[in-house]
Amino acid sequence: MQSKELLLEAFGRLPGLVRQVLDGLDGEHLQHRPSGRGNSIAWLVWHLGRVEDAQVAAAWGLEQVWTSEGFVSRFGLSLADNDTGYGHSSGQVDAVMAPRELLLEYYEAVHRQTAKVLDGLDDPDLDRVVDKRWDPPVTLGVRLVSILGDCLQHAGQAAYAKGLHGAGADDGSA
Repeated sequence: MQSKELLLEAFGRLPGLVRQVLDGLDGEHLQHRPSGRGNSIAWLVWHLGRVEDAQVAAAWGLEQVWTSEGFVSRFGLSLADNDTGYGHSSGQVDAVMAPRELLLEYYEAVHRQTAKVLDGLDDPDLDRVVDKRWDPPVTLGVRLVSILGDCLQHAGQAAYAKGLHGAGADDGSA
């Protein structure tokens, strides 16, 4: 297996996780915040899409799907166009509201861009420095692992939040 095949497989699991989390949820479930202060499922799914979108676009010198495909206006959030959710206040988390269809459509568009760039990846590309602000500088390979880890973590948090709320559980299975 080549590195790009491994990365395509790993990133390729995210759309299914996002679909599974969003399946059967209505607006109330999407906005529910565990213990009244945890991140909502809508925010978590939006944020994982924004993280992947912003970081993949930056690493390849592309425009983010968020702006290039008009999602910024479709979501209509009162946030800066480059906001990905890092450091959001409780009020900002509450403000991220969107129907599940739009959340899924955005994430799937982000995934298409990620898959496209990963498909053109060669092993030597993984050593390319993409961020010199760190010591040592961050390579593309390290950045991709970081993006994947962050997205998987947020998908897991969203699934956990769904389970806490009892949303979409129709057969009692885990």
